[in-house]
Amino acid sequence: MAKIANFGPMNDKGLILVNLGSPDSLAVSDVKKYLRQFLMDERVIDAPYLIRMMIVEGFVLPFRPKKSAEAYASVWTEKGSPLRVLTEDFRQALKPLVKLPVAVAMRYGNPTPQKALADLLEEVPFLNELWIAPMYPHYAMSSYETALVYVQEEIEKVTPGMKVKVLQPFYNETNYVDALVKSIRPYLNEPFDHLLFSYHGLPVRHLKKTDPTKSHCYSNSDCCNVKSSAWSFCYKHQVIETTKLTAAALQLDEKKFSYSFQSRLGRDEWIKPFTVERLQNLPKEGVKKLLVVCPAFVSDCLETLEEMAIRGRETFLEAGGESFQLIPCLNSSPVWVETFAKYCNQSEDKYQELWKA
Repeated sequence: MAKIANFGPMNDKGLILVNLGSPDSLAVSDVKKYLRQFLMDERVIDAPYLIRMMIVEGFVLPFRPKKSAEAYASVWTEKGSPLRVLTEDFRQALKPLVKLPVAVAMRYGNPTPQKALADLLEEVPFLNELWIAPMYPHYAMSSYETALVYVQEEIEKVTPGMKVKVLQPFYNETNYVDALVKSIRPYLNEPFDHLLFSYHGLPVRHLKKTDPTKSHCYSNSDCCNVKSSAWSFCYKHQVIETTKLTAAALQLDEKKFSYSFQSRLGRDEWIKPFTVERLQNLPKEGVKKLLVVCPAFVSDCLETLEEMAIRGRETFLEAGGESFQLIPCLNSSPVWVETFAKYCNQSEDKYQELWKA
């Protein structure tokens, strides 16, 4: 990967990459602490505080931490959490290619936004503008929105009035889609029956809450194809668009791919179709060799490495499938690092439009 030479850092600006986060260790106490912060987020379980507290403290935390710790143990690395390791790897790969210093913050756990800010201030003592990049291609209140709001609020506590620019969801940006296509294409060289795009699931009420019109999302069965201002905040429309653009670039027949949603929690109505049901039913439809990609994430994490690569694989094979291949997330692939560097360096007007004050 070629370095961009002959420029110094922007002497008053810094970039914070924001990802989901993970426990500090495999200790059940650390997992419990992480889950408490995650599930008490009002944008994740969007119930009144006392109800949220009752659900989390009464029904989840007495039982879930041990099971979650076991799940993390199945994918943990020598350096720690895969998500934290991969996000740091991405930061290191990005640094030589961009014009401003780069730090990492997690929405839950460590490193915190304050730590990221302190790291930037060491490099840029006269920092007066932050660029915040939620590492989510699609808008959702429980991922993109909560990460952005949390970092902004925490930074405001330390440096009130700091100027901020925010990276907008890039689900349909040409170079992002191209990076996704290039990450998938090598896996199509071997015989396969179907490519499943599996996205993180959301309750339907989240889509309705973030719909600025309050009348479009789920107003009819075809709302994701009816143009609306709601699209800027509609997770389901955005993931469908990513799927369509990627499949078209790969020249896939419409019968060779589909999309679904994973990671349900609770009994409320969630976006369909469900990934677990698709994994169970695809072998009955003649799909024996399955490829799976998870474009809701740019870095592999528990949901990709454990939920899909381990449990998802088991579900598909037990249902009669013969081969299951999870395609890795973009992680620190050269094409993705170079694409993101273009966003940050704003070498073209279209990249400047990705950032809003």
